[in-house]
Amino acid sequence: MHKITGRLQRWEQHSFRFVNQRLRHVWLDRLFTAVTHLGGASCTIAASLSLALLGTGPLHTAALQAAVALAVSHLPVAVMKKACRRPRPYLVLPGTHTGAKPLKDYSFPSGHSTAIASVVLPFVGAFPMLGPALLPLALLVTLSRIYLGLHYPSDCLAGSAIGTLAACGTAALWG
Repeated sequence: MHKITGRLQRWEQHSFRFVNQRLRHVWLDRLFTAVTHLGGASCTIAASLSLALLGTGPLHTAALQAAVALAVSHLPVAVMKKACRRPRPYLVLPGTHTGAKPLKDYSFPSGHSTAIASVVLPFVGAFPMLGPALLPLALLVTLSRIYLGLHYPSDCLAGSAIGTLAACGTAALWG
């Protein structure tokens, strides 16, 4: 078991360093610094609640589902961050590139990855034609968290999984 965890840890650090250090480019710095905020609380809450208030029909329903999934997904993220207490990569790995104001709370799981998945997926479910635009956007937000030195790949995968489960669970219970 120790060999497996060692390999996984090496793979994760290698993947992290590839995204965070080898992909460095001024254009990507600007893109990821901007796009990362789309997964933040301000943007995801504002988008889901605004569309819930202003939308009608399937748009209203998708926005309500997104708001519920976002709220539900926040609970396991908060609990897991406190339970796992995983330091952010920039605090552990020398040479990590970070954005202007790196966060200081814990790394696992990624709240931004959770939020963007929980908000985007109800809209893709209601309007499949939006999938080619919204799913890559969610992926960019997730990659931005690694690129900016704030999360390991497993943080983002776990966050995306939590957001996906919250969105799918909300849709299933919605009926």
